Amino acid sequence: MLRTTLLDLRTAIVSFVLLSVLLGLAYPYAITGVAQAVFHRQANGSLVSVSGQDVGSSLVGENFSSPAYFHPRPSAAGKGYDGTSSSGSNLGPSSKALATAVAGYAQQVRQDNGLAADAKLPVDAVTASGSGLDPHISPDYAQLQVARVAHARGVSDDQVQKLVQQNTDGSTFAVLGEPRVNVLRLNVALDSAFGAPLPQQPTPTAAASSQAP
Repeated sequence: MLRTTLLDLRTAIVSFVLLSVLLGLAYPYAITGVAQAVFHRQANGSLVSVSGQDVGSSLVGENFSSPAYFHPRPSAAGKGYDGTSSSGSNLGPSSKALATAVAGYAQQVRQDNGLAADAKLPVDAVTASGSGLDPHISPDYAQLQVARVAHARGVSDDQVQKLVQQNTDGSTFAVLGEPRVNVLRLNVALDSAFGAPLPQQPTPTAAASSQAP
């Protein structure tokens, strides 16, 4: 009886040690090595660097509020794009709170971009993603912001439009998902092409209104 117990105990200990080494050390190190060798950028967070300095990840959205930059969609993650509080609003289509929030976002987007009070907006301009960290916006929402960004930077719409096109990704494998624009990469491209943004200026509509007699 004692011999059987000791044999079972030895078997359990040996199994524990072997599995710990195999699954706790060898396997994680092997997978990490393969990831670093084959998918180095992705394995390290798909970081975006400017002059050797990491400025963010192409997988996680960031808040941009300056008129000289493209703005992301709304975020319900913490106070907005908080990586430690990834979440959607969890509000249903019949929610009054959601309707109020969407109306507020719509008013802000129209005001920021000098649009008419009844101008139609892309859905991602006024709704948050399920994670609250979506780094992309639709080409339609990017297009809506071109005039504001160009005016703020003192360049032509065509120059900014060209950068939008260069930073628009198509559907994955040409069939999965929709075309999308990575906001961080686009804004980095703006600074690379035109330098630091100019001091804040009014939107084209606001500027025209201020010059009216």
